[in-house]
Amino acid sequence: MPVINRVAELCDEITVWRRDFHAHPELLYDVPRTAGRVEELLRGFGVDEIVTGIGKSGVVGVINGKAMTSGKVIGLRADMDALPMSEVAKRPHASQTSGKMHACGHDGHTAMLLGAAKYLCETRNFNGAVALVFQPAEEGGAGAKAMIDDGLMERFGIDEIYGLHNYPGLPVGTFATRSGTLLAAADFIAITITGKGGHAAKPQSCIDPIVAGSAIVQAVQSFASRNVDPLQPVVVSITTFQAGTTDNVIPQKAHLSGTIRSLERHVGDHAESRIQEIISKVAGAYGCTADITYSREYPPTKNHVAQTAFAGKVAAEITGEENVIMDMAPVMGGEDFSFMLEARPGAFVFIGNGDSAGLHNPSYDFNDEAIAYGVSYLARLAQRYMPL
Repeated sequence: MPVINRVAELCDEITVWRRDFHAHPELLYDVPRTAGRVEELLRGFGVDEIVTGIGKSGVVGVINGKAMTSGKVIGLRADMDALPMSEVAKRPHASQTSGKMHACGHDGHTAMLLGAAKYLCETRNFNGAVALVFQPAEEGGAGAKAMIDDGLMERFGIDEIYGLHNYPGLPVGTFATRSGTLLAAADFIAITITGKGGHAAKPQSCIDPIVAGSAIVQAVQSFASRNVDPLQPVVVSITTFQAGTTDNVIPQKAHLSGTIRSLERHVGDHAESRIQEIISKVAGAYGCTADITYSREYPPTKNHVAQTAFAGKVAAEITGEENVIMDMAPVMGGEDFSFMLEARPGAFVFIGNGDSAGLHNPSYDFNDEAIAYGVSYLARLAQRYMPL
């Protein structure tokens, strides 16, 4: 069951777009070049309606089918933003901006949705409308929520919404998903430990926030191991620890931050209260105070049952049932597509990126061999959801 023939013909052109996006990464909502290029290409394809600035810097394009009697509108979403990290691989299309890199494949997602847009504009073999949603700020900015708050679903009459994400280690031409919780909630914590600074040779005259912070790093691990049902997955990671400026001074403050991931909201609720309690009491035991900011950023990404089955059926048309995994184990990463699935029925799937470096790795690159499968999948979703 091959990819769409016309899509295969477009792959070289789509690859050029993808590599251009990769070479010019932009962060969060500050995506003027990327959004501008998306708008330019959509106009060239003949998209019927284009609206910019949705959710600050998102772009939505609407394609009308040959018939409009169904009244249906399907939403197809791609994220546009990159990550604040530097690329180490020396490729012709490597990032040209220091400290910014498409290390998660959003360049590929955007290019694939553009490819689907071009094909759907050429054919229009569907009865209804397709809303192409190009979203900023997936990487920690909740751009999906910003677009929803800006009226995305109501303004364009979206009935169902679908998204995808590349997955390193999954063979190219393979899709994977599951009904229910696919990705974890993503919560974040920032901690400022305040002690009493002084000379490093006189620790008895100081209250060392580094010692307190070190104890906190160890103590919060007990939440996962001793406060949660072992059958309820949760991840607690303290990922930054900043304190001091020189080797002979005990600093006044230490700053820590990290992330907490859980698959169920009640586990996240428990984490929010219990982890803060642990931090405050450990800091107090060392004579310090703790100022804590706990942010509930992204909810779990929960696929809807009927829409997941539909997405799997469409993927099987492209690549064969044997290459579609419908019972993938949940992933502890987070994804703000979760907000869209809370607003409308839909499904999120993974598409194989082959044997590549992992996501958020400085050597990562989107695999252009996956383009034909992703574009065909997105286009077929529209055609099968709204058949003529």
